[in-house]
Amino acid sequence: MSADTPRRIVLLRHAKAEWSDGTDHDRPLAERGRHDAPAAGQKLAQTGITFDLALCSSAARTRETWKLAVQELPHRPKTTYEERLYEASLGELIALVNETSDEVKNLLVIGHNPGMHALADALAGSAQGDVLARMNRSGFPTSGIAVVSFTGSWKSVEHGVGTLLDFWTPHS
Repeated sequence: MSADTPRRIVLLRHAKAEWSDGTDHDRPLAERGRHDAPAAGQKLAQTGITFDLALCSSAARTRETWKLAVQELPHRPKTTYEERLYEASLGELIALVNETSDEVKNLLVIGHNPGMHALADALAGSAQGDVLARMNRSGFPTSGIAVVSFTGSWKSVEHGVGTLLDFWTPHS
């Protein structure tokens, strides 16, 4: 693919998790999360985007979210479970995206806040309609999805390169 290839990065925050006595990394989904994750998968399917790669945090709640959401997609993308997505800073998230092969046209990232919100906000140099205002007003709740488009190589992803096309939450 050439450097002027249009690409999309879709960010999915994990579904609502239980608070438990175990480690934060091992927290499972709450009942509401198990209900919302398939709805997020349906929304991903409705975008019509065929994902070439899904990067999913290694945390239990993100893996469980992805397991429920992917069942709603017509095409299951290659999935990589990535330890570095857990508790990643904005800089670490951009570095992970920069590592993506240029063979990938559409990337899905399943992760955590505040990282998912920070990344969507940072990449959005522009937005369609009131999408950015809606995202910032809601604070990127669990099961939230942001769709960002940009043109170029994954290595060129940095602040302001994209257009925020859509933002969705299951309870809006």
